[in-house]
Amino acid sequence: MLAFIKNHAVMVALDAAALILAILTIFVGHHYILGILLILLAAFASFMSIRWSQYQTKQAEADAQIEAAKQKVNLFIINKKKVAYKDAGLPAQVMDSIPKLMRRHKVCVLKVKAGPQIMNLICKDEIFDSVPEKKEVVAYVSGIYVTYVKSLRGNKNTAPVEQKKKSKWAALWEKAQEKAGAKPIK
Repeated sequence: MLAFIKNHAVMVALDAAALILAILTIFVGHHYILGILLILLAAFASFMSIRWSQYQTKQAEADAQIEAAKQKVNLFIINKKKVAYKDAGLPAQVMDSIPKLMRRHKVCVLKVKAGPQIMNLICKDEIFDSVPEKKEVVAYVSGIYVTYVKSLRGNKNTAPVEQKKKSKWAALWEKAQEKAGAKPIK
């Protein structure tokens, strides 16, 4: 809460400074258009800071609810993919609660088997890459939202990371460093 107050105070101070600058510009320099633009910019910045703080409080409340309702479940991951909400195969009740504009955004979806039932679950972006495919896992699930995954058998709970192909310039730079006898940078 203290960090929120500090951030909010900084934004208010910046808005006040921009308004003072705009007023001085209008009355002293006779640059009316620039002054009006600065006032509009300050108003927009204050509006966005207020909206951002509201978003952060809503996100914190949602995270607390997810954390309170999570359950430990054994799942078999059939496959995983990133698809739009409308193509994710989620229940109709879930689709009705998603805003129309958000339905085109991509979401991480896991097709899992929990006991005899096959279902689609939404996964956090942070853990999506570490979810193993075609393996049994222990997951913390809150409704249709997977928050944590740990491999049930074996120590490997991360997917193999593919190495990116180096650009031409990076390859030339590495080759020049090798010829010069310099140690490669890691």
